[in-house]
Amino acid sequence: MKSQIVEQLGQADILLPSLVAEALAANDCIKVRMSALQAAVHHASQPDHPAPDLQAECRAAGIAPAAIAALIAGAHSVGEGRIAAPNLARLMKDILDDVTTMIRAVKTGEPPAGEAMSARLAAMQTSGALEASNEIETARVARLTGVADNDVDSLHRLVMDLHKALNRLAAGCAEEIVAGARVFGLRPDDRQPVESFMRGLEQTRALKFDHPGLDTMATRSGDRLLIQNDIGTTDAHVLVISIQYNAVTVTYTDVHRARTKFFVGLFEEFSAKWSGLDRQAADGLGDDGNFYLVTGHYEAATARDRDAFLTAVGAALVFLIDWNKARKLLRNWVAKNDAAGILGWAARHRVGHRAFIQLGGDELISAAVRNAAPTRIGFGERLDQALGRNAAVDFIKTTLRVSTEALVAGRSVRLVRDQIEADLVRRLEGVDSTLLAIVVRQAGLAHDIAAALAHHIAALQAGRPADGKLLAAYAGRIEQKADRIAIEGRKEVKRLNARPVIEQLMDRVEETIDELEQAAFIVSLAPAGINPALLIALAELCRIAESGAEAAASGLAAAADVPEGRRADAEDALAAVIRLIDAEHAADACERNVTAQVFAGGFDVATSLSILELTRAIERSTDRMASFGHLLRRHVMTDLSA
Repeated sequence: MKSQIVEQLGQADILLPSLVAEALAANDCIKVRMSALQAAVHHASQPDHPAPDLQAECRAAGIAPAAIAALIAGAHSVGEGRIAAPNLARLMKDILDDVTTMIRAVKTGEPPAGEAMSARLAAMQTSGALEASNEIETARVARLTGVADNDVDSLHRLVMDLHKALNRLAAGCAEEIVAGARVFGLRPDDRQPVESFMRGLEQTRALKFDHPGLDTMATRSGDRLLIQNDIGTTDAHVLVISIQYNAVTVTYTDVHRARTKFFVGLFEEFSAKWSGLDRQAADGLGDDGNFYLVTGHYEAATARDRDAFLTAVGAALVFLIDWNKARKLLRNWVAKNDAAGILGWAARHRVGHRAFIQLGGDELISAAVRNAAPTRIGFGERLDQALGRNAAVDFIKTTLRVSTEALVAGRSVRLVRDQIEADLVRRLEGVDSTLLAIVVRQAGLAHDIAAALAHHIAALQAGRPADGKLLAAYAGRIEQKADRIAIEGRKEVKRLNARPVIEQLMDRVEETIDELEQAAFIVSLAPAGINPALLIALAELCRIAESGAEAAASGLAAAADVPEGRRADAEDALAAVIRLIDAEHAADACERNVTAQVFAGGFDVATSLSILELTRAIERSTDRMASFGHLLRRHVMTDLSA
């Protein structure tokens, strides 16, 4: 099939050595088969004599001796001048196939001579000389296998002429090896381009591991140097390169459209001009006989640029082997476009995907999920849904890289699995850290309201203008923003199947913001002229709430780094928890102080109610932050014990 595709591309010259070899083998076969015809006639006419033995000739030509022996031994006369023999029709068909193979090679190497010999064969077929039947006239056998003196054509004469032409072609097909490529008929200046292509091929060849493929042939055809590589084992997966001085034309065929586009994309750094993807057809190819063809033309300014392009083409081919298989496997874990993007990254970074496939492919990732995250990633769930797109893509890149490094170094599969599982655990922890960043934003908004309250009370203490309604409106906008963040955060927690404690942390901060927003609303209703002693206590209470929000934010930021193994971050997070609890105790004391002053009397009802409600709202916010601190401690201790 590779030969058929190359011929269809109009590059049959590259196949000449193998075509000549096949034709010479066919010449050996047809001689044995014509001898078998003659032996069958002889045995049919003298059945009492031992049948001629052609076993040695059959074995030398690669023909099964038993079939020929049965044909000769079973030959018998069926009338005047006619014989019959078992499998005689098959023998006649094989003879026709042999001579067709010989003509094919001659037509490739010497087209005019090949066409003339093809016409001679056609005339014999028209006359019925090669009719396939289990009966044949003895006179026809004589005409086929003999050479008349009167220049009358015969099969034997045609075979002799073909053999002479093949010998001439074989003399020009003397083969040598250049940098691992089988070459013939090269000129001295052809060696450098071939060596450049092979240099790239050898740079990455090892990444196919035990997969067959990447065999290369090269030949000089007129004013062109042709290089052909069969890539892998897939039908119609062929690369042919034509080189004329510093101009390089690449012809690439593939049954997969997506892989064809991938191949073209590997050469973006070169100013090559690529054709569109043409759909072609070839009989007997795949399910529907279709394949895709693309050509690229690169006009190099210098021989050095030409050779750089050839090296790049050679280095790219290994990444096409099993590409579609790898893409299908990766699509189980990430989006289709990301799967192709990962394979592009693997090619550009000389990582490849064959090691990943060879070490288990899909099972490598499935095992990591089962062992490292059975409750976090459900059956059939994609990694980008559990980790987020970027983390999932990075994880698969790591999996491909670790697989390649391990297989190259000969490390055990168990070690590879352990490395992949460890990386998955780290990334899941990273997901939690990302979600904690959302809670940090919430805590920052809580701090904004607490700071605004403290600023408002300080203004009242200093006798400066302080608009409570503006404060309430500001706090209301922040509370609405915090609600939106909380809603999106909960969605992410659910989508990523994160630890329940993270959503609980979001809830506590949201409740803190609600209490502080309520406090701002009460301030907007409070009458003017609040007692200075009460303002001092309220200022202290606002300072405590503000410092508590600061402790919550700093504790969260430190907790996000605990999975990375930073002991100092764990200590900072736990210290922040203590500050939150201390703040709650201090807020309790402040609330009791304010309550005692109010109950001591001397204030009107509106002032008393507003001050009590304001104090209680701020104190409740510190209660919520203390509860937040306990949850944060549990989260940190879980990470430390993992």
